[in-house]
Amino acid sequence: MEKLDIRNKADIDSTLPLISIIGRPNVGKSTLFNRLIGKRRAITDPTPGVTRDPIPERWLLSNNPVTLVDSGGVKLDKEGLDFEVSDKSLSLLGISDAIIFLMDCMDVTREDQMLIDTLRPYADKVVLVVNKVDDISRDDLVWNFFSYGYQRVVGISAAHGLGIEELEDTLLGMLDLEPVEEIPEEPESIKLAILGKPNTGKSTLMNLLTGREISIVSPIAGTTRDVMRGTFIYKGTEYTVLDTAGIRRKSKVDEDVEYYSVNRAIKTIDDADVVLLMIDITEGLSEQDKKIANLIVRRGKGVVLVLNKMDLLKGIPNEIEAIKDRVRFLFPILSFAPLQPISALNGSDIGKLLDTVWSVWKQLQKRVDTSALNTALAEWTKDNEPPRGVAGHFKVLYGTQVSAAPVRFLFFVNRIHGFPETYVSYLKNMIRRDFGFSNVPVEISLRERRRNPSLNERGPSKTEREIRKVMNSSKGNAKGGTSRKPGGKARMGKERERAEKIVRNQKQKRKSNGKG
Repeated sequence: MEKLDIRNKADIDSTLPLISIIGRPNVGKSTLFNRLIGKRRAITDPTPGVTRDPIPERWLLSNNPVTLVDSGGVKLDKEGLDFEVSDKSLSLLGISDAIIFLMDCMDVTREDQMLIDTLRPYADKVVLVVNKVDDISRDDLVWNFFSYGYQRVVGISAAHGLGIEELEDTLLGMLDLEPVEEIPEEPESIKLAILGKPNTGKSTLMNLLTGREISIVSPIAGTTRDVMRGTFIYKGTEYTVLDTAGIRRKSKVDEDVEYYSVNRAIKTIDDADVVLLMIDITEGLSEQDKKIANLIVRRGKGVVLVLNKMDLLKGIPNEIEAIKDRVRFLFPILSFAPLQPISALNGSDIGKLLDTVWSVWKQLQKRVDTSALNTALAEWTKDNEPPRGVAGHFKVLYGTQVSAAPVRFLFFVNRIHGFPETYVSYLKNMIRRDFGFSNVPVEISLRERRRNPSLNERGPSKTEREIRKVMNSSKGNAKGGTSRKPGGKARMGKERERAEKIVRNQKQKRKSNGKG
């Protein structure tokens, strides 16, 4: 494994107080977690065992930053991944500053009894939270839980938000914190999302970068369900990496929970600055990879195509180059995206991958001065004029950059209808070449320049409105109105002359009164 300049910063920030939510499956841990942090970070579902990996999140407890962790349900009867899930959850007990031990007011099971005993040595930092106290009729049930010997017992309804304020006050007291008025700034970090099909090595890369087993690694497809977060520092820059559920074809997604996992993974693209699209080098690309690529480009995110498992190659000369050429051929929508072969298992070329990520992120932050853009535009249109349409030549008049990250430009043209897409592509290529956006998506919008409005568009002048008003009033006074007889136009002309004369006299009168 190559030596990396990575300082592992655990997803659980040791400088912040740590609060863990512990309990058996299906007592409402994820519902409480989402309620406290104020967003749907963890998947909630009545199916037991939905949360598998611990999910940490920076939480402001009365504006005091703390780390809140949602853990997987602890089981007595274990099979498959249950051993790892339970072990990960219980490993939080020793490092937590406060423990929310969650129980269901309606049901105490053997697993609850086991946890009551397991948590006894940590009683001084435990608050026993009785959940699902959804109405007044259940309030008295909370008193039964004082019999377990824990000093702090709070009844809540995580689903309805009842008792949350009392829980927060209890946690403030346990951590010896006071409410703070000002909201602290969140530390800046480059956000990476690791996306791809199941079993492409996403969790292996996540654990390698963060230096600890944040995500459970298993050959079982669909092991990772929630979006896992971890933090590390590379060459002085902090990175937050998001490991997502593998995105499978819809026909393969047969569990409700996995459906939500896949949707959560897609939404992760919105949270990320740069996406690492993991491709198994031994399997190649799939249609699903192309769909993910479309989502990334549509949102204007940076992307690096990560060709993983290069340790499994057979060592044939130019094998890597042949694979790269094939990816480029099958992935025209990502022709701008860098390609980086790695081995997440062996840690090969991870440094090159992170250097590439930094380069892509820097390009996303670039801004082009409007004057420099239009000077270049004059050269581009001189070298390659826009084509001629039915109504004459199309013209690009001027442009400006409207945003960075995503990189978006707006160009004003003489006619937007029928403006050739080939010329828009030409402008994109020139922007990439001349302004250093070679490895990021560039979006161009067109807008037709509005000409000065004609007299008809501006509407009648003030004098014209006064003349029409006089004419309309005279029509109203005439008995029966104006009939449509021969000579009507001449009569209308005379009426207009009379109205104009009246308006002139009124203006002169106003003018003389003003002087007087």
